[in-house]
Amino acid sequence: MGAALARFLDGDVWHSFRRSPVAVLASIVAMVMVLGAAFAPWLAPHRPFDLASLSLNDSLLPPAWIGEGQWRYLLGTDDQGRDVLSTILYGSRISLLVGLASVVLAMVLGVGLGLLSGYAGGRLDAFIMRVADVQLSFPAILIALLIDGAARAILPRDAHSDTLALLVLIGSIGLANWVQYARTVRGSTLVEKNREYVQAARVIGVPAWRIMMTHVLPNVLGPVLVIATINIATAIITEATLSFLGVGVPPTSPSLGTMINSGNNFLYSGEWWLVVFPGLALVMLCMSVNLIGDWLRDALNPRLR
Repeated sequence: MGAALARFLDGDVWHSFRRSPVAVLASIVAMVMVLGAAFAPWLAPHRPFDLASLSLNDSLLPPAWIGEGQWRYLLGTDDQGRDVLSTILYGSRISLLVGLASVVLAMVLGVGLGLLSGYAGGRLDAFIMRVADVQLSFPAILIALLIDGAARAILPRDAHSDTLALLVLIGSIGLANWVQYARTVRGSTLVEKNREYVQAARVIGVPAWRIMMTHVLPNVLGPVLVIATINIATAIITEATLSFLGVGVPPTSPSLGTMINSGNNFLYSGEWWLVVFPGLALVMLCMSVNLIGDWLRDALNPRLR
């Protein structure tokens, strides 16, 4: 473990990271937001979903530095008296969970189909790529909406719950984004399967599945990691969009998108903080992840070293 860490610290990726102030700053912002979401029960100044601690007398209070604001509610409160800062911390947990889980699902599905398509070739390759081409002709948000709506219609109404709604949302976003991984991995697999080490493995009788998993897969993961990093931000924005449209996570487990949707009803009455602060949190989270993805793309590109 120590030797591996030493090699990493002496490697080109860590050297590139240290020389990029944008990547360092984006990593700090992303880490602060991830830790804030992960430890929300301990870091949040209030418990926004504990009905016993809420008071309607504290509803729609402005941020602490404005007129009627109170310093115990630093970013103000919503129409139910919930602390906006605490709700953002809890809402970020849902957004990050959906984003990470849907990216893992899309990556597993896309990498698996891409490996199979590129290595097997023939009719199977043609079928998988035609399905991918058809899906690419539609926007990802439309695919996610279609899958989410179909799943909610198929499942019995009495089976609907917060956990099930979250799983449906993760599945719909993941199934909408697998194509990028499949096409990227297929292209790399077409190159790798003709190399000498793969042909040698075939000659000595290594099974095809083992060649794909132990020989081809490790050599095609570089671009996949870059796509996955950037897609985390895309998945978070997709979740926020679906929640804003009212088909995402239920109001009992609000995410950043749900908060923006709820605050939008009060925007023109002067309660701007209900939209601005959750929106800023969403922008900072997605921008930091995108900047890390841009740096990782350049750091793993041998032509730019």
